[in-house]
Amino acid sequence: MDINVLKKHAQNVRRNIIEMVYAAQSGHPGGSLGSADILTYLYFEEMNITDTNKASTDRDRFVLSKGHCSPGLYGILKEAGLIDDDIHTFRQLGSRLQGHPNMNYIEAIDMSTGSLGQGVSTAVGMAIANKLDKNENRVYALCGDGESEEGIVWEALMAACHYGLDNLCIIFDQNGLQIDGNVQDVIGPLPLKEKAEAFGAYTVECDGNDFDSLAAAFKKARENKGKPTVIIAHTVKGKGVSYMENNYAWHGAAPKEDDYKTAMEDLKEVN
Repeated sequence: MDINVLKKHAQNVRRNIIEMVYAAQSGHPGGSLGSADILTYLYFEEMNITDTNKASTDRDRFVLSKGHCSPGLYGILKEAGLIDDDIHTFRQLGSRLQGHPNMNYIEAIDMSTGSLGQGVSTAVGMAIANKLDKNENRVYALCGDGESEEGIVWEALMAACHYGLDNLCIIFDQNGLQIDGNVQDVIGPLPLKEKAEAFGAYTVECDGNDFDSLAAAFKKARENKGKPTVIIAHTVKGKGVSYMENNYAWHGAAPKEDDYKTAMEDLKEVN
């Protein structure tokens, strides 16, 4: 693992995110920016997905359960060479890059998501299918901490633990914010770690914006046997853009011209 290379990829992903949301004048930059390091580690270090095997079932699978953060997913797919679409067509009529990921349009997308909570349960189904098929590949799902307020997330985790899905890794992107404010003020889903452990999952916490911390967490996930892994990744919503960091107002808002210029200045290419 070359951390400097990963940092460059993550910065490019963040620039892609801003380009998309600004061009569309709609979208969800906050959570996308915050999860950019998680996505970068998954696609450049953790998962065995390439342009040559993206249409195959013989590879790892990723489900963006928090489907509104599609700019992050499209941003990493572009950076990893898994799509060649013009990112400036995001959310435009006729574009494959719709506001929520659509598996019918893009081979590298494993699940159409957007209805919160559904992606985690789908990932559980994929992991069960792999067990039945004796397919050794792994399944990863990224879920928001606001999304964890959906009951289906916990029903899915209950099933994952019941079936001993050690080929499944659920990542909670815990940035503490959702569209209406602080998650604890909205409905209070915390503590995630203790809840996941109570359901029977192997649980690890990490800094979701630090590659060393992410590497250690995913290593533990691979070594875990007999139960699913839940990674609680603490992130900064809006990471990398000064005025968006820890500001829930940018959950689903697009930057205007001056904001766009500031964001791109904040996200200068890493040397």
